[in-house]
Amino acid sequence: MSVTRLLASRAARTHRRAWAAVFAALVLTSLLLGTFGLTLASAALGHPRVERYAAADLVVAGDQNTRFTAKPWGSEPQTAEAGLTERVRVPEAALAMVRKVPGVRAAIADEVFPVGLGGGKAATGRPWGAARLAHGAVRDGRAPQRAGEVVVSGGARVGERIALRAGGAGATYSGDFGNSRDSRDSGNSANSAYSVVGVADGPRDTVYFTGSEARRLAGHPGSLDAIGIVAERGIGTDELHTRVRHALDAAGLESIGRRADGDRAALRVLAGDGRGGPEFLAAGPARTGLLMLLGSVASTVVLIALLVVSSTVVQALQQRAHELALLRAVGATPGQLRGAVGREVGRVAALAALVGAAGAFPAYVALRGLLDARGALPAGLELPLPPWLWPAPLVTVGVTVLVARLAALIAVARTANVRPAEALREAVPGKGRQVTGLVLLAMGVSSAGTATLLHGESAAAAAGAAAVTMVIACALLGPWIAEGAMRLLGAPLRRFGGPGGWLAAANCTAAARRSGAAITPIVLVTAFIGVQLSAGATLTHEGAAQAGRALRADLAVRADGGLPAGAVERIRRVVGVRAATDVVPGTVVLARRAAGSPELDRLPVLGVTPERLTQTLDPGVREGTMRGLRPGTVAVGEDRARSLDVRPGSTVTLRFGDGVQTRLRVVATYERSLALGDFLFARDELLRHVSGPGEGRRVLVRTASDGDRGVVEQALAAAVAGARVERGPAPVRVAAADQALGEVVSAAAVSAVGAFTVIAVLSTLSLIAIGRRPELRLLRLAGAGRRQLRRMLRLEAAAMAVTGLAVGAGVASVPLLAFSLAMARTVPYLPAVQGVLIVVVVAVTTGAGALLPLRETLRGRYPTRQGR
Repeated sequence: MSVTRLLASRAARTHRRAWAAVFAALVLTSLLLGTFGLTLASAALGHPRVERYAAADLVVAGDQNTRFTAKPWGSEPQTAEAGLTERVRVPEAALAMVRKVPGVRAAIADEVFPVGLGGGKAATGRPWGAARLAHGAVRDGRAPQRAGEVVVSGGARVGERIALRAGGAGATYSGDFGNSRDSRDSGNSANSAYSVVGVADGPRDTVYFTGSEARRLAGHPGSLDAIGIVAERGIGTDELHTRVRHALDAAGLESIGRRADGDRAALRVLAGDGRGGPEFLAAGPARTGLLMLLGSVASTVVLIALLVVSSTVVQALQQRAHELALLRAVGATPGQLRGAVGREVGRVAALAALVGAAGAFPAYVALRGLLDARGALPAGLELPLPPWLWPAPLVTVGVTVLVARLAALIAVARTANVRPAEALREAVPGKGRQVTGLVLLAMGVSSAGTATLLHGESAAAAAGAAAVTMVIACALLGPWIAEGAMRLLGAPLRRFGGPGGWLAAANCTAAARRSGAAITPIVLVTAFIGVQLSAGATLTHEGAAQAGRALRADLAVRADGGLPAGAVERIRRVVGVRAATDVVPGTVVLARRAAGSPELDRLPVLGVTPERLTQTLDPGVREGTMRGLRPGTVAVGEDRARSLDVRPGSTVTLRFGDGVQTRLRVVATYERSLALGDFLFARDELLRHVSGPGEGRRVLVRTASDGDRGVVEQALAAAVAGARVERGPAPVRVAAADQALGEVVSAAAVSAVGAFTVIAVLSTLSLIAIGRRPELRLLRLAGAGRRQLRRMLRLEAAAMAVTGLAVGAGVASVPLLAFSLAMARTVPYLPAVQGVLIVVVVAVTTGAGALLPLRETLRGRYPTRQGR
């Protein structure tokens, strides 16, 4: 033990500079592990915020999950589950049932609907009785008693008359909230402004109506959004939960809507943090998506971190291979050698891991701030991080030290296990390494080929697996790649590089293993970051191009609180309007099997009015016609139709955003699905299954070419009172609910991997440079000048950078081409700025790593002895 301690102590002091690179890689490893660990723990504890039902002990709501059961090949049946982002409603009969349960002091029906306040402002409408569920109370005035009276939570005074729009009904806009005048709209079911009779505490931007008026404006007769329950004094929440659950089950009450077989939608009784689910519908699915995304990204980053740390430790010890072999030759036992190296690495790793763990919490705070700043998290999603979780990064200290010590044992294995005389010989890469690399390379190409036959997340997963597999293959084949590249680059180096070029070509060819170790991290940074950046950029670029080609409208009409019934018909009657299309966004859930396993994909879709559709929004019809689009039918994107094996006349089974399953006849297939989504529905079909039809809904208008657009805009504003007319509308583009979240997390992952690989390139080249100091001193003694040696080093760095960039680009192009053809039917796209940035970072990093550690060696007229 004393021998190993002595060897470790002496070696750590002697090789401080060599261990500096390892220290930097281990700090970043610990930092990333700790940051992702905190984020995953926070997401695991996440829940929707409780606001609207904060005063309720229990909440009865619909089942906001849908399920699909299938039997994978040779396995037991499995069930996939997905959250629903449209409201699943509660039958009105449940209210009377809950009120009869012993221990229920009050059961209050709640209806929630968007309300337009004018001036681009929006609020939430609710029945006054539900204010009690949020600790709401009248601060000034009284409760509403008639249909024309409202209580507001701020922004108006008692006695004012305000104009509102809710679901296209009610009084029309006539000014800003709190400064409105009476105005009438003959197309609405109610035609008078509302009187403010009270100002209430509670959630802001809320307008309370009488119960009957709220039910009318919500537009869902026979059903409710939720039921809030207040317990009698002395009744525990758990006990009351059991009673309510038993009463609902005994009555056989279920959520509204026909579900798929095996997807029983019993009413849910929610307590605690679960009460926020019926209020923030997108929060639950977003939390699940965040966990899956973080898990996927974290696993990739951890894999790369392990590769970088392992290669850095191995390279640091390889520079001392002769020193370690000499220790074996003079009598050190294998156990003493392994123990000394393990202790040496352990000391560096422990300090580095602690430094990285200390920075994990600030890094987590920065990531959360970025998510909030970009609006990547849906409203109402709470991601707590209680104090007892703060020490969690300390767990990563042990993991980091373990990884470093395992890498050290692998690096010293040959020297420790062979005979002392054999240990002094230079190790040569074996056939096993070459064969393994070739097999992995073939597997990566095969996985990329599979991606071209898949669609959606399956294609992306196959392409990602291909990229990772091919990068690992290139790491194993590094010496042979370097040897082949130097044979190719040797001729121009000798011809145009002068004496320095001859030296560079000779060195790179003679030390192929060393060159391969330097090229591997360059391949890694080029391939991984290229795939990550180009995959998203390709979809975004092609989607934007499709959206631009699809849009034919020159005006758009929208209204806060929703467009009134018949608005699109009135717009079409305006003089100068050539065509008008009502566009409603929504979601569907597609149940499918992937290798026999059940999968549920939540997809953004659009509902449209088909009359003269192609004059305002041209989806690029391939087969069939959009004129047949009506309730009971659907149009399918061409790529999705191919994956489902459907065409016009076929049927497809889908689940709407509220979980209701339906079987639809396909009437057309179309090309521009990246912009418009994989399914197009008739507007009236989709409207029945969306929670807030006013959100994101607009009417696209195409005006006559010979008309006065200004006059048409004024006529449109008059035709639909309270509407806003937009000139030059933005192209219609569907987006997944977690798109912003994916962009932010991917950007963080790219930054982390970029930092990792930059450290890997710098550390590897620095370690190589440190090991080459005796060689350079010998060259100087043999007559080589400083300029010649600097030129040699520059050309070597340039050769390694060019080789790494070329191989990395080749590795990235295979999965990217497969992904782009499968997802967008186009070649990969990467913004020029990002491509130039990758090249510049690689060039600067390679040059710095190859030249800076050797500045002292190249100084002075004659070489001098310098310590390490």
